[in-house]
Amino acid sequence: MAHYPLNHHLRKTYRLLAAAAGLYLILAGAIGLAETWGDPFFHRGSDWALGLRVNPATSWISLLLGLVVLAAAAVGGNLHHRVNLVLGWGLMGLAMLVMTMLQTDANVLNFSMVNVIVLAGLGWVVLTSGLYGKVES
Repeated sequence: MAHYPLNHHLRKTYRLLAAAAGLYLILAGAIGLAETWGDPFFHRGSDWALGLRVNPATSWISLLLGLVVLAAAAVGGNLHHRVNLVLGWGLMGLAMLVMTMLQTDANVLNFSMVNVIVLAGLGWVVLTSGLYGKVES
């Protein structure tokens, strides 16, 4: 069984960083929706939001993931710990998956290498926040 530190003295700082990552995802999603309004869902244009290439599908995914990360950071406790462990690995896994499809027709999310790097970085922040967010029940 894995050992996660209980009541780590920096857990509030990590929770704040996870909230900032969630806010970034929400803002990128909202601005991306505004930029791509009226485009087809899997459009492969050249729309950008906060340094990320977007289409409506990417914008909705970013918005929803950001809302989940921000809600978990707001609730805190062991829910924050569990949600951020899953989402941190999920974000990094998504980054690696779409990196394999960048130069193919399977790139329906319109990702670029910048998106992959940012998504992997946000995944590390969220995962680290989850690792040190466990509290004694």
